[in-house]
Amino acid sequence: MLEKMKIPNHVAIILDGNGRWARSRGMPRSYGHVQGAKAVETICEEAYKLGIQYLTVYAFSTENWNRPEDEVEALMKLLRNYLKTCLKTASKNRMCVRILGDKSGLDEDIRTRIEELEKATSENDGLHFQIALNYGGRDEIVRAVKKLALEVKSGSREAESITEETVSEMLDTHGLPEPDLLIRTCNEQRISNFLLWQLAYTEFYFTPAAWPDFTKEELIKAIEAYNKRDRRYGLVKKD
Repeated sequence: MLEKMKIPNHVAIILDGNGRWARSRGMPRSYGHVQGAKAVETICEEAYKLGIQYLTVYAFSTENWNRPEDEVEALMKLLRNYLKTCLKTASKNRMCVRILGDKSGLDEDIRTRIEELEKATSENDGLHFQIALNYGGRDEIVRAVKKLALEVKSGSREAESITEETVSEMLDTHGLPEPDLLIRTCNEQRISNFLLWQLAYTEFYFTPAAWPDFTKEELIKAIEAYNKRDRRYGLVKKD
């Protein structure tokens, strides 16, 4: 069955439900985040085996700083550990890793690890894996507009020359294809400020499975649903 299906080139995922998954098991929210990180590793491997070339996950939003301080600290600790693990995994699986978001808002040691990870994996020819950290779609667009405004002010660009392509080149995702499929777990049905520009023609799939329970089988279900959508040339077919 899977052999006959069209595999989306780029899949984006909002990783939701870690905390609720943990609470339902009588465990702290931090335990859910740890298990969620393990699920990311599994899905990266399975996605590439299925033929997905680009995978982008929403790991930490600009709004997540408003969570309880102890939870944010736990997430940052987990992030530090994950960046180490990701480097090993990327080397083994030839994964090219890229971090999206405002890196200036992260601690210096995290920024250093991100730089090392991106540099070490930049030539890898396996899965292109993007992690959105301290990321917000509106913030990304604002940062892009500021860059363009400065260029216009300096005289290096004419305002009339600005196009959709110009804006896309200024975004964190420059050079990446737009997502074909967005998956959100834990039955939430909103995009929560994720890839606002890039999701213009993306198909959405919502699943009740919490992220730690998201498996290869769940990913295949999402791809099956994607194949039932009426698309033409990568965009939604219009009447």
